[in-house]
This record gives sequence, structure tokens and C-alpha cells, in this order.
Amino acid sequence: MSKLEQILVLDPPYDLRFKGPFTDVVTTNLKLKNPSDGRVCFKVKTTAPRRYCVRPNSGIIDAGATVTISVMLQPFDYDPNEKSKHKFMVQSIFAPPNVAEMDAMWKDAKPDDLMDSKLRCVFDQPSENNKVNEVDASSKAAAPVLNLSKAVDGPVVTAAKTISASMDDSEMKKLTGECKRLRAEMDKLTNENLQLKDDGVRMRRAAQRSDHMASNQTGSSSSSMMQQTTSLPSLLVVIAAIFIGFFIGKFIL
Repeated sequence: MSKLEQILVLDPPYDLRFKGPFTDVVTTNLKLKNPSDGRVCFKVKTTAPRRYCVRPNSGIIDAGATVTISVMLQPFDYDPNEKSKHKFMVQSIFAPPNVAEMDAMWKDAKPDDLMDSKLRCVFDQPSENNKVNEVDASSKAAAPVLNLSKAVDGPVVTAAKTISASMDDSEMKKLTGECKRLRAEMDKLTNENLQLKDDGVRMRRAAQRSDHMASNQTGSSSSSMMQQTTSLPSLLVVIAAIFIGFFIGKFIL
């Protein structure tokens, strides 16, 4: 039994073209149209799955409907001498009446019921002439914007100068007076701070002198008390000697 012909109409039919530079993700679109009267299941495969991101990569297309597939090429170092060997394949099958699990349906599908189409990948690196033309076009597009900005800047600058001139006459005097007032307050605060420092020094010195005098008075009183305590035994000895002499003289005489 011969293989079924692809029922879906692919756009583009044979090549997927990716336009550089390839320093960023490059996206191209693939359209799948179902011209039949029934629903068709599809699945997209590639020989380099790590290099591409396909959304959606499978699904169901209703009768007469079209689905757009986004194929995103990941960034890579492009070598113009290296030919691309990447390929894509679109598989399709008529959808059963009740489709519950897509994976199970594809797994149980018979090879004779499958339809497929293959596409090759083509990398188009822009030439130097195209780059120069693109730069010229972008510069020409930016020129009106620059002229417009200059036209707008003129009145704006003039208005700014007028405002600054009016400030020089009226506001500057107020600002100068405010600066003088703030400077006088700062000088006053500085003088008060110095006065507080001097008062603190004098108070500390007075406290030190009073402590010194108190310590001296304490020392003198203690020394006098010691002298009194030392003189007291001597006086007792003298009195005792007088009494002893009195009694001895009385008994002898």
C-alpha cells in the first residue's frame, strides 16, 4: 500500500529561512492549513531539537482552519562556509472521533496512516551592502526626529533663560537675605557652643579645687586628733606620778 499524501498545505512548502545576524533568537513562521472536511492532528519534528524551539509543536487543526507555527532558532556562531544540515518534518494524521490522549494516539498510529512533509533550514546572513543600506535608512529615519528636537529645544531654552532672568531680579535678593540670616544663626550657635565649653571647664576646675580643699581639711583634723590621742597618755602618766609621790611623801613623813 502506497504512503498517503500530505493533506496539510504548508507555507512555506520546502524551506524554512532564518535571516541573520544570529547573535540573538531568530524566529520564522510556518503555516499549516487543513483543506479537508475533517480534523487533522499534526506534530513537528526536527533533526536538531536543542537548536530550535517550536510553538506549538503539536495539536489538532479543524476543517478549513489554519495554524501558525513559530520556529525559533537559538543564537549560535554562524560560519558561512558551513552548510546547514538541519531539517524539519511535519507529520499529520486524520483525528479519530474521540481523541483523549495525543501521545497515545501517535504511539498507536499505524505507519500507513501517517502523512509527512520535510523542510530544510536555510540561513541567510545579511551582506555588507545590506548592512550599509540598513544603517543609511536608520540614519535618515532619525534625521527628522533630530530636527524636530532642535525646533522644540529653541523655545524651551528661551523660556528657561527668561525664567532665570526674572529670578535674578526678585528671587536672588530673597535668597541672598536668607543666606545671610542662616550664616548669622550659625555664628550665634557657634559662640554659644564655645561659651558652654568655657563654662564647663570652669566648673570642672572649681570642683577639683573644692575636692582638694576638702581632702586637706580632712588630713589636718585627723592629725590633730592623733596629736590629742598621743598627748593623752602622757598626761595620765604625769598625774599618776603626782599621786604616787603624794602618797609616798605622806606615809614617809
